[in-house]
Amino acid sequence: MVLVAVFGAALLIAVLLSGLAARTVLSTSFLFLVGGALVSDGFLGLIHITPESDIVAVTADLALFAVLFTDGMHVSFPKLRANWKNPARALGLGMPLAFVGMALVTHYLVGLDWTTSFLVGAVLAPTDPVFASAIVSRKEVPAKLRQLLNVESGINDGLALPVVLILIAAAGPSSGHEASFGKIGMELGLGLAFGVLLPLLVNGLVRFRLLGAEPKLQPLLPLATGIILYAVCHLTHANPYLAAFSAGAVIVAVSPEAKTAFEPLGEALAELAKFAALLVFGALLTPQLFGDLSFGGYVAVFLAIVLIRPASLLLSLIGTRFDRREKLVAAWFGPKGFASVVYGLLVLQAGIPQGEQAFTLIAVCIAFSIIAHSSTDVPIARLFDVDDLAGIPDKDDDGTVARQR
Repeated sequence: MVLVAVFGAALLIAVLLSGLAARTVLSTSFLFLVGGALVSDGFLGLIHITPESDIVAVTADLALFAVLFTDGMHVSFPKLRANWKNPARALGLGMPLAFVGMALVTHYLVGLDWTTSFLVGAVLAPTDPVFASAIVSRKEVPAKLRQLLNVESGINDGLALPVVLILIAAAGPSSGHEASFGKIGMELGLGLAFGVLLPLLVNGLVRFRLLGAEPKLQPLLPLATGIILYAVCHLTHANPYLAAFSAGAVIVAVSPEAKTAFEPLGEALAELAKFAALLVFGALLTPQLFGDLSFGGYVAVFLAIVLIRPASLLLSLIGTRFDRREKLVAAWFGPKGFASVVYGLLVLQAGIPQGEQAFTLIAVCIAFSIIAHSSTDVPIARLFDVDDLAGIPDKDDDGTVARQR
């Protein structure tokens, strides 16, 4: 109950400060991250969470599933067919370059073996647009830039997942690799199958004459689909993340009206899941964890944020129609988010020889990335003449809402 109370208090504070956060370098995500760190054993000691705690795996798992489910609904196949070249460059060239660059830095600066170094590169390859919300959610920002960041971050989670799982199997005990690879392929295949078939089945049921949801309950139809999908994946050991993303994409393709009805509820639930995961992840960021990372590790984190991602994307965008400002913004906003948190926990829980060192590097990199990117999206958004970042009315001195002048 202490954790529930802490989450409620953090949520109340974050909501009350969200208007201020939207206008300044302060960010709601940063508030939850810092809140989790403050109430952990490293500071106030109100909650006791370790990387092995069940609550860590559960919240991260639910958050990533919710994020990927809603991300999938943002995939517009007609728009992708019309504007596929820039995201394809970012995913087909920029992402592999970042993956290899991080692996090289990890091996030579941190001293991890090659397999674990490439595993770190794969875990940190996905990006998350939630920490650049002032950029990706504003119409004042050029559409092609917003689409690039949204599509890249929406798809790279799923692209990185098979690589992460394969490298975890390769970094583990030498025996049973073929069985592990076969198991991974089965899990991914089942996840994709469930993610495609279940929404199609639900959509077919809706079309029966005697069936159908009344308007006020229509938002619950995709929610029910997501809940069933999550349960089925865990019962059958299918991959829930690939299932979530593919299900979201199928829902918007076969039933755009379902996506429209669900979107407000889905976004709110995804935000709650993200905040819970950030609070729990913040509780893992103890002084001991930061102390366990070597000087070379901190150099690797710095290079990951300010050099590897920016350079990789800039190279992939050579020859495109982005102007210099747009290229620099796209290159900077490659924040590490929930996918990297979950994949990092998979690394830790896999029991590979250098798993703890890899997780420490991953966790510190995610923490600094969240701080760096979520605190710079507002100042950079102003470069595109985004003024009303908060979207809330001004107040007079007595606290009442002021009239628009």
